[in-house]
Amino acid sequence: MASAAEQLAANVSLSQFAKATELKRRLWFTLGALIVFRLLSFVPLPGVDPVALQAQFDTTKGGVLDFFNTFSGGSLERMSLIALGVMPYITASIVVQLASSLSPTLAAIKKEGESGRKKLNQYTRYGTVLLTAIQGYFIAVGLEAWGADQGMSAVVDPGMLFRITTVISLIGGTMFLMWLGEQITSRGVGNGVSLIIMAGIVASLPTHIAQLFEGGRSGSISPPLILGVLVLIAGLILFICFMERAQRRVLIQYPKRQTARGMMQGDRSFLPLKINTANVIPPIFASSLLLMPLTISQFAGQRVNDETMWGSVLSWLNLNLAHGAPMYMTLYAAGIIFFCFFYTAVVFNPEETADNLKRHGGFIPGIRPGKSTTDYLDFVLTRITVVGAAYLTLICLVPEYLASQAGISFALGGTSLLIVVNVTIDTVTQIQSHLIAHQYGDLIKKAKLKGGIRR
Repeated sequence: MASAAEQLAANVSLSQFAKATELKRRLWFTLGALIVFRLLSFVPLPGVDPVALQAQFDTTKGGVLDFFNTFSGGSLERMSLIALGVMPYITASIVVQLASSLSPTLAAIKKEGESGRKKLNQYTRYGTVLLTAIQGYFIAVGLEAWGADQGMSAVVDPGMLFRITTVISLIGGTMFLMWLGEQITSRGVGNGVSLIIMAGIVASLPTHIAQLFEGGRSGSISPPLILGVLVLIAGLILFICFMERAQRRVLIQYPKRQTARGMMQGDRSFLPLKINTANVIPPIFASSLLLMPLTISQFAGQRVNDETMWGSVLSWLNLNLAHGAPMYMTLYAAGIIFFCFFYTAVVFNPEETADNLKRHGGFIPGIRPGKSTTDYLDFVLTRITVVGAAYLTLICLVPEYLASQAGISFALGGTSLLIVVNVTIDTVTQIQSHLIAHQYGDLIKKAKLKGGIRR
């Protein structure tokens, strides 16, 4: 049975959209910000030879750099100012969130409200600068050695000046993307960082789909395999939409109220608990944590001799953490499961919810208010989070493994589809919320106008 909010959202028409000037302004701002992001992806780093870089990048097709390139919307392949995308920012936010859960000092700052949130955001920015500087330096070192033994270096003038310039440029690009994502969140529609990641994936989809059909035309990919991939993509989209809307509704009962006319019937409502409370955060967090050391090892390994101990370690990492390798799949699955439970614990507090229910007189039938309600909500949330973690792991790993075995692009894998579908659903939901708020605003204005006429 649809809720009252869902019934109201179903009645929202396009005529309401035409009148919602605030929503249109937000949508235009979001579109303009994403266009700026795409334009920046074509601005190359200073001192990089694009022809030599493209030739060297073609030799790594199917590797982890190709996977990273999908998330950056082709920025890494072109080695643009935003080649690292928002991944350092996401990694820094993971570290700060984990530290705020483990450190009593940071936990106390987190409880300070708005001021504490601003302090933690500032720590996240500092961490973003540090991580970008580390990754940027190894990228610069790797670019200098990339193809040098073949007489075709990707760097025009190698040296310390190029490394410093690359680090500063990448820090500026990543910090600008972080700021742009925050502006989309506050002044646009949807989550800014998620929309930037989705825009990068969507921008690369037409190219990868064209490559899929080109493989069928040339005979490298069989037509039944292409048909199977398209059917799998359609099935995944439907399954993701179904699971993202799945809820476990906990019945909440409110006591009967005494009025002047006598006893009234007690109210009943539901506490909706999403099966996937963490949304698309676990795959993004897990992939960003894996991509950071992989980026360093891929580029740092260009200058290291494989016969040395350090070179052997990097070669082992590149081999065992390659996309589709058992170790990579295991770490990726473990990261998704961990962040499912961690992020669910961050966004939903059973003890706080139980206290709010007790304060307003609500209770779960058959469960005593207070500690028993907290334990019950924690038990229910743990069970549905197990289902949500299994769903995310299945969606992300199985298609990725099949795609890597069949030699199909990663942009058509489960992780990319999950991010695109999830962010699209979230953005459409926010648009509906703005339309409903605008509809309520019109009703309030009409009611005030009629009230003034009566007087």
